[in-house]
Amino acid sequence: MKIPSLYLVVLSGCLLYLAWPASFLMPLIFIAWIPLLMVADRPMTAARFFGWTFLTTLIWNTGTTWWMWNSTDVGTIAAIMFNSMLMTFPWWGYYHLKKKGKRIGYISLISFWMCFEYIHHNWQLSWPWLSLGNVFAMYPDSIQWYEFTGVQGGTLWVLVANIFLYETIGAYQQKTAFQKKLAITIAILIIPVLISLFIKPSLQEENIKYNLVIVQPNVDPYGKFNAGSTHEQISSLLQLTEQAIDSNTALVIWPETAMSAAEWQDNVLYSSYYQPVFEFSKKNPSISLVSGIETYKNYGYEKQTATARTSGSGTYYDAFNAAVHISNGQPIAFYNKSKLVPGVESLPTFLNFMAPVFEQFGGTTGGYGRSERAIAFTTPQNPYSSAPIICYESVYGEYVGEYVKQGANILTIMTNDGWWGNTPGHRQHLHYAKLRAIETRKWVARSANTGISAVINPVGEIKVSEPWDQKTTIKYAVPVVNGETFYVRWGDYLYKIASAISVLLILWKFTDKLRKKQSHA
Repeated sequence: MKIPSLYLVVLSGCLLYLAWPASFLMPLIFIAWIPLLMVADRPMTAARFFGWTFLTTLIWNTGTTWWMWNSTDVGTIAAIMFNSMLMTFPWWGYYHLKKKGKRIGYISLISFWMCFEYIHHNWQLSWPWLSLGNVFAMYPDSIQWYEFTGVQGGTLWVLVANIFLYETIGAYQQKTAFQKKLAITIAILIIPVLISLFIKPSLQEENIKYNLVIVQPNVDPYGKFNAGSTHEQISSLLQLTEQAIDSNTALVIWPETAMSAAEWQDNVLYSSYYQPVFEFSKKNPSISLVSGIETYKNYGYEKQTATARTSGSGTYYDAFNAAVHISNGQPIAFYNKSKLVPGVESLPTFLNFMAPVFEQFGGTTGGYGRSERAIAFTTPQNPYSSAPIICYESVYGEYVGEYVKQGANILTIMTNDGWWGNTPGHRQHLHYAKLRAIETRKWVARSANTGISAVINPVGEIKVSEPWDQKTTIKYAVPVVNGETFYVRWGDYLYKIASAISVLLILWKFTDKLRKKQSHA
């Protein structure tokens, strides 16, 4: 009996959703695209197939990222619709090129999808939350080879496995080369897991003399920027910190925008709000503090950046979602968040005409300023050289690797996932941090305002965590791990290869079409 296309595309979307973190049904990802592959082999117009694919990706996007609604309703609808549409283009290209043969079709699907993910990591509307390789975040034992490939390797695995499973099903139905295809498919599914188990490092946590402290203040994100509550927030952060530190503490981590009184960067040292913080630093000279902070930078009458805004006096300035490094006897260091959330923290230049619309659903018309590159916070005599990763930045594997290239030996993630409420959003974000640990083979210390704060080891295991919606701290003796992995050195090389193949396929398709037109002329 022929299954209606509607049922198949809905099934594909549901399987993708059910496989995604924080679900434990990850193995469904290896069959999730098969129903859509079945639809692609049916006779229909390209426009109709585009519509069916859009329904699949819309179900997937809605099921996995609906929680954005808690922070912006109109913005969530726009993001889900737009992202779903973008995801249809690799499949649309596959639909056209598979007419040249199955092998060309499958190569195009893999290349186009990986090219799409690469673009979605790097353009102004970047949103790599649903990169296929992220699906394994809850099963780190199966992807230890991410230290060589990063998430892009997982995406390749998912696509190849779905294609071979689909071909194996077809071979069984047609009774042609079934056993051979079945053996290849089983190998594709099992060999990466066996490799992962074989190369998984054996970690031994020795008696470390130093430790770090992670603070989870549990402040309402919708009220934390009220000026009247800033003193109370700083007081609470310091109280939690002082209760947790000891003589061996070398690093304290506060969450994103923990220091919420927006201040000029060259005036932070003199801010009345932050004097207790500097007094704490003087009392504890061996401790470095890394914290999220809201800041401004004044450029005078010269517009030095594209994101600079104009003040009432006619001068230009930038606003930053930043990180600050405070260590007694050392200059204050700042890092300004570089990977900004589209529509909320940044507005793509080609959408400047829509600034009033973005502002209505919680975005910013001017956009935040940003740092040009990743940096590491380092202090002499302190064992920890920290990567000041701010919230959304932790989704970008290649960019996180840049912190390591700058000398970071620990990944310190500062985030404020409370905007989304107690939904799958903050749990997905936590699990994605495991991927960064494996890719870089570094320890991760994650400070989340409302949770989940955690310590993750270099093989992606959560060693200790504190639950959602609790005011608490974590103290842990985290070892220092130096060096760079293959992935850190080479970054998203698989994406780049796939993108090059995609360009060649598109050029071949257009030249072939042009040649046919000329032959009929």
